Amino acid sequence: MAVNIPGLIAVIVFYILILATGIWASRKAKKEEKKCTGNKSEVAMVGGRNMNLWVGIFTVTATWVGGGYIMGTAELVYDPSKGLLWVHGLVAFAFNLFFGGFFFAKPMRDNNYVTMIDPFQLRYGNAWTVMLCIPAILSEVFWSACTLAALGGTMNVILGIAPYQSILISASVAILYTLLGGLYSVAYTDVIQLFLIVVSLWLCVPFLMLNPASTDIVNTAVNNVYQAPWLGKIDLTDLWRWLDDFFLLALSGVCYQCFYQRLLAASSSAQAQKMCYAAGVLCFFLGFPSVLIGAVAASTDWNQTSYGLPSPYEKGEAGIIMPIALQHLCPVYISIAGIGAIAAVVMSSMDSTLLSSSSMFTHNIYKKIIRKKASDRELVWVIRISVLFFGVLGICLAMTTSSVYGLMFMSEELIYCTIFPQLVSVLFIPVSNGYGSLVGYVVGVTLRLLGGDSFFKIPPVIPYPGCTLVDGVYVQLFPFKTLTMLLSLFSIVSVSYLTSLLFKRGLLPEKWDIFDVSKNTDIILKDVKESDKETELSPINKEDDVGEIENQA
Repeated sequence: MAVNIPGLIAVIVFYILILATGIWASRKAKKEEKKCTGNKSEVAMVGGRNMNLWVGIFTVTATWVGGGYIMGTAELVYDPSKGLLWVHGLVAFAFNLFFGGFFFAKPMRDNNYVTMIDPFQLRYGNAWTVMLCIPAILSEVFWSACTLAALGGTMNVILGIAPYQSILISASVAILYTLLGGLYSVAYTDVIQLFLIVVSLWLCVPFLMLNPASTDIVNTAVNNVYQAPWLGKIDLTDLWRWLDDFFLLALSGVCYQCFYQRLLAASSSAQAQKMCYAAGVLCFFLGFPSVLIGAVAASTDWNQTSYGLPSPYEKGEAGIIMPIALQHLCPVYISIAGIGAIAAVVMSSMDSTLLSSSSMFTHNIYKKIIRKKASDRELVWVIRISVLFFGVLGICLAMTTSSVYGLMFMSEELIYCTIFPQLVSVLFIPVSNGYGSLVGYVVGVTLRLLGGDSFFKIPPVIPYPGCTLVDGVYVQLFPFKTLTMLLSLFSIVSVSYLTSLLFKRGLLPEKWDIFDVSKNTDIILKDVKESDKETELSPINKEDDVGEIENQA
């Protein structure tokens, strides 16, 4: 396939625009560093905690409306075995932002945390925090890989360049401006990217719907014309699986550091909540173009297009149906606009995940455990090296996946079964302690692994009720992921209560108490502003072990 030169030039212009915005934002970051009286390295992570409300709304929205959301939605609507009813993202992502804003934004912002791992470190100490960081960081890497894979497939179809080339170029641009300006570069480039997403995708929709090879999508929604109706159906046997997937997407989003990075940069908890609510509404409506594109693809006689037969689904290319539809159902100049939209959603999510994973490693592992006396200059370099490392890791993973939506689910599942019950416990259940957290973590990871994975074609060790073999792959129809999460949460609460009772009543010797439960009778995560007046940025600025802060309570 020949390289689409006009399209390639358009993409280069787009990347130059984004890079220029990132460089401009990096200068703003340097100005904020001069104003800051606390740790300068934290400006890269949470800015000066004075993010503009509208910028905050746009950056939260742009982060959620990523490659997995945009391309994955179109993939599911087009897939004859799924359909619109299996698209959880529109409602689930919107609910997720409202849920996070109502319950999680206030306690996290009021305590001036720098990352979502801080409350764990304050309550459980440093050693156990490392284990909790692993799934949190990996989920961010999986998310970035998901978005890069979406872009790789798009540019291969429309521009005619190899997926690995587009992945490398796009990731390099995102890594570069994230290195330069940290959160400010990420936030302000998100504003530009969100504008391109809205304009470009809606520009493509009319051309897709008016293509003569496509029939009325209202008719094909309920009638079998070229394939099964794109509205889809949910059989009674699939209902529990559908609910399992919905709750996974609706609840797991509050466990991403990229979510809290924006909230913690807000000037107040009230502003953080407004950002969430507004972004939830925008996120819902921004999924509509993807639904329409998937519906048009399902309503198309591909034999009348330059694509020909067999159809994309029969060729196993449902995962890149959006770029295929743009390429074969739109004029060339319109398909180029579609590339701009997909490139925008990819970069808006990737830069966020890079900064998030780097922030957790630098602040919660390097600064608090590896090098407690590290200087600000050293921490800035650690952030930069981490951004580069996690970026390369995401690139490698993106080159090995075939399903964008599958990779997004893998990212969500990882934190749904492990981090979500942990975060609920540490923020809202005062009795929770390190012992309960440890047992809950083991329960969550073990039960999830024993349940198998259809994406990786790993057979289950525990065949839950309704487990069936579909095309040589075992599929769990039972909502075992939600069950795993609930059992993990129950384990945290019950074991925490039991161990607290045993140690406080002297039924177990104090020398066995590695989490100091017997010493901390009333562990409450107080507003850190009361315990440390040195900076407005960080909840933890002492050079000593953060676990010692607990002893104030």
